[in-house]
Amino acid sequence: MTDAITPEVVEHLQQWQGKTEQFTEFMAPQPMLRLAATLESAEISAVDGSAIPPLWHWITFTPLAAQSELGTDGHPTLGGFMPPVPLPRRMWAGGRLYWYGQLRLGDVVEKTTTIQSIKHKAGRSGDLVFALLQHEYRQQGALVLREEQDIVYRAPAKPGDPVPGPTPAPNDPTWTKTVTPSSTLLFRYSALTFNSHRIHYDRPYAMQEEGYGGLVVHGPLLATFLGELLRENMPQANIASFSFRAVRPTLDTRPFEVCGKLAADGQSATIWSQDHEGWLTMQAEVTFG
Repeated sequence: MTDAITPEVVEHLQQWQGKTEQFTEFMAPQPMLRLAATLESAEISAVDGSAIPPLWHWITFTPLAAQSELGTDGHPTLGGFMPPVPLPRRMWAGGRLYWYGQLRLGDVVEKTTTIQSIKHKAGRSGDLVFALLQHEYRQQGALVLREEQDIVYRAPAKPGDPVPGPTPAPNDPTWTKTVTPSSTLLFRYSALTFNSHRIHYDRPYAMQEEGYGGLVVHGPLLATFLGELLRENMPQANIASFSFRAVRPTLDTRPFEVCGKLAADGQSATIWSQDHEGWLTMQAEVTFG
């Protein structure tokens, strides 16, 4: 049973604000080559010193929870570094990334994560708790990437819950690419990120327990496809910032499209994904430096 999110519960959860954890990791080429194969991306250099493509860092610093520490949804149980939010459904809802350099293969990178804030909101379908994380990546002592990650906790799905109306996607893209998701694609990305959330590979669980119409395409995978659209169409562009927001779940049951449009001044772009009916599923804004 989900506990009520009372002011006392919120006050308790906010004790986690300001907590930090720190890890170091060697930027090895093999995981990047596996991601390139998964995305069917253009070949990347595996030579030490080569730049890691934007958003590919999400397959590094993967979670290390023991099998016995996983909950019924496949996520690590809460109450250690992350606050023990008494709501079972978790979603990576969006984020903002700012580059000050390039992460490179062959280097050791230090990552510091800080819980910036914990906030509560009563939505139409029940309580919501928002956790804002900040990740800072340093290479040879210099800050290379700062990332803000939005995590949303929700109550269990119930019959009759209000469903937000869909948002039409823009109808004037400059670039468009069709992606056909599959259970093997989602499995491989789950493996690369060591993500054991069952909505991405356990179809009965995703549909019967969390109320989705199929397997759910990972938010960061969807964002990575958006980044790849830019790489394919603007290979020389230097991305300075990338801000994205998940709008609607993308399922593995139908192909979807990733689209983009360059601003008139050439200094920014809007990129988005849309489902087979033309509804917006993720939107991102990118600036170039």
